[in-house]
Amino acid sequence: MHRVFGAILGLFCFTSCDKTAAFHEFKSLPDHWQSDSAVVFKIEDLDTLARYNAFISLRNDNSYAFSNLFLITDMQFPNGKTITDTLEYEMARPDGTWLGSGFGDLKESKLWYKENIQFNETGTYTFSIKQAMRRNGDVDPIADLEGIRDVGLRIEKTKEQLNGSE
Repeated sequence: MHRVFGAILGLFCFTSCDKTAAFHEFKSLPDHWQSDSAVVFKIEDLDTLARYNAFISLRNDNSYAFSNLFLITDMQFPNGKTITDTLEYEMARPDGTWLGSGFGDLKESKLWYKENIQFNETGTYTFSIKQAMRRNGDVDPIADLEGIRDVGLRIEKTKEQLNGSE
């Protein structure tokens, strides 16, 4: 039921008027996010002169057992150059209250990824997002991470770009 509601909500948000988003897409995960499974987004036709902010969007439920999340991201340019980042995000307050917005046990978090970036090459940009969670003292990643339901990527025009286009 939660997945159906999330899909309907996502469709509504995707089809509603949103002047800031140049790209916004969610991909649903199976019951577990496998450590060797990347969520991949391909983006074309971005304005090569504009500046953007990029966000990773996550939807988690109460089965997520951690207060933070580690991700490894790759941003591959059309010419093949790749920028890899290891990121950590806080998902819950110290008292266990989930950060993010939403009703019930499904919460959506919009997390900063890249700020004021320019996609100055024409062609397809490929973004890859993998989970990199480990239990304390373990070297190996958690093979099947539970509780992350959807992973999204959002590319927004900066406020300066929006103000200049009005």
